[in-house]
Amino acid sequence: MSLNNFQYDALMRAYNEKQLNHKHEQDEHIRQAYDKIPRLQEIDGEIASLSLKKARALLLPSPKDDFDLSAAIAELSEERTALLQIHGYPPDYLELKYDCPFCKDTGYVENQKCSCFKKAAVDLLYIQSNIREILETENFENFSFEYYPQDITNPATGLSALETAQDAVDKAWDFIDRFQEHPCGLFFYGDTGVGKTYLSHCIAKELIDRAYFVLYFSSFDLFDLLAKNTFQKDAAASDVAGFIYDCDLLIIDDLGTELTNNFVASQLFCCINERIMNHKSTIISTNLAMDDFLETYSERIFSRISSNYTMLKLVGNDIRIQKNLLGGK
Repeated sequence: MSLNNFQYDALMRAYNEKQLNHKHEQDEHIRQAYDKIPRLQEIDGEIASLSLKKARALLLPSPKDDFDLSAAIAELSEERTALLQIHGYPPDYLELKYDCPFCKDTGYVENQKCSCFKKAAVDLLYIQSNIREILETENFENFSFEYYPQDITNPATGLSALETAQDAVDKAWDFIDRFQEHPCGLFFYGDTGVGKTYLSHCIAKELIDRAYFVLYFSSFDLFDLLAKNTFQKDAAASDVAGFIYDCDLLIIDDLGTELTNNFVASQLFCCINERIMNHKSTIISTNLAMDDFLETYSERIFSRISSNYTMLKLVGNDIRIQKNLLGGK
């Protein structure tokens, strides 16, 4: 599980809030029950007194303790339960409740992260990824090769669109399975609508489900955020900007659709270079052909990408158009 301090603290704050809410709920239940059934408060006082006496007896045995304290406490507990039920309350009405009975809303069981902590971490990572909703539909479970024909070929390799897509999916799974020990980059390029973004989403879902921190940005949104952080000193932008360099996987979608200038080029190089130096994985997708990419961005950027990323070209017809022709299927 890969959480930074900010994310871990956010999860622990959520657990503390749960504990406080349940304690407030218990206090309110006790207040209501004591008002309606005064005998309950007397019973709880007697149980507390006997429990203290029992603890002392265990530490300092005395001949005076000639009656069964456990039996006395059990008898009072039975009376307490009976009174609650007679007045329409469930037997556990006065007990402290927990969302998770295993860790009692602490996130840990015997110094190990509880299953609820792991689920909460994944939920948080989905929220922070920026693509939570779309990953419900765009994932490997729904991925289909039927939109990649065999009569269209990739001129560079001679492979059909179908074979090219199959190879890209194989490399995507290799990227996922080796993610922890072999951080690297993927560079998807090809015409509009051939599945570059969809495949990026598939990879993102698999890694988020494995509790990795994934961030997705369209290129326009990424450089807009970096501009706000640089020129406007925007506090919200500053918080997110740090994650761009530290997240486990950064996805930059549709690179080349932003307004390209010296600031964009310098920020792109800085982002790519720093993530390579820090052994962080990145996925970039673009509609630009390689000649156009080299012309749009510097040779320095192209060199860093081509020497550190797996370059994957997808070919075929526009899948969005094909789906529309099939009635959105």
